[in-house]
Amino acid sequence: MSFTGFSAPWWFLLLIVVAAVAVGYVLAQRARRKRTMRFSNLALLERVAPKAQGWHRHVPAVLLIVSLILLTVALAGPTAEQKVPRNRATVMLVVDVSLSMEATDVKPTRIKAAQDAATQFAQGLTPGINLGLVSFAGTATVLVAPTTQRQSVVAAIDNLKLAQSTATGEGIFAALQAVQGFSAVVGGAEGPPPARIVLMSDGKQTVPEDLYAPRGAFTAAEEAKKEQVPISTISFGTNHGTVTIDGREVPVDVDDGSLQEVARLSGGDFYQAGSAEQLKEVYQDLGEQIGYELKEADASRPWVVLGTLALIVAAGSALFLGQRLP
Repeated sequence: MSFTGFSAPWWFLLLIVVAAVAVGYVLAQRARRKRTMRFSNLALLERVAPKAQGWHRHVPAVLLIVSLILLTVALAGPTAEQKVPRNRATVMLVVDVSLSMEATDVKPTRIKAAQDAATQFAQGLTPGINLGLVSFAGTATVLVAPTTQRQSVVAAIDNLKLAQSTATGEGIFAALQAVQGFSAVVGGAEGPPPARIVLMSDGKQTVPEDLYAPRGAFTAAEEAKKEQVPISTISFGTNHGTVTIDGREVPVDVDDGSLQEVARLSGGDFYQAGSAEQLKEVYQDLGEQIGYELKEADASRPWVVLGTLALIVAAGSALFLGQRLP
């Protein structure tokens, strides 16, 4: 029942009335005691009004006061930060499908582990999120425009095909274009929904080689910053991965540095995953960040429940102990 504030704190003025009731009860008990002591025949008094009642007779009154306090707190409208699903957001999942994803340093392969984790991410997102999918190698392709229909995204993830080269900038630009097109359609009076790009790659950009080229990854990240679309980057793989190309074994080390810079330039976050399990954990963390938000929500229900229960117990104990309501 932790709370961060109250929406109607003026209801706490009722505590003055509650305090008055408590004081009135105490004064009534004292007055009753004085009237009893005026009884002239003390021997008869012991038989008529024995002192064995003890503190139990005060239980109903105490419970009644407690219930009034709890219900007063409920009326004051306590609020608490609660995690609620987002109902407006756009996410573009951008997946590297370059040949380096054939490496087996992540079992069974980088691409298979990436597909499994991305599928889990897509299926786990809250229903209000519009999710799209972009794949990139030497070029980028928007496989699925932003949609709340998860099955189309999952099917596209299952059918990812590998190709030569790595054009990270093209993947980001394609995702930005999809976000802009979708936002233009669904903007409405509230404006476009907030958007984010989740970029997963295992290697360095090769097309173009200059990351600051007009279509380079760093240029694209700066453009994403202007469009207020942060990029969460995931560097996936290890530093001992290799693939066989044209009969030659080629090392395909991960490139944390460039992906970290893409995240920084766009205002996003950087993650590193060296195994299938770590990748799933990263996607799960991103799903929590993207799918939910903290909002001030009403937290009065527990107070109403406890106050009502205390009132019921007060009435029951009064009937049991004194055969009357307090």
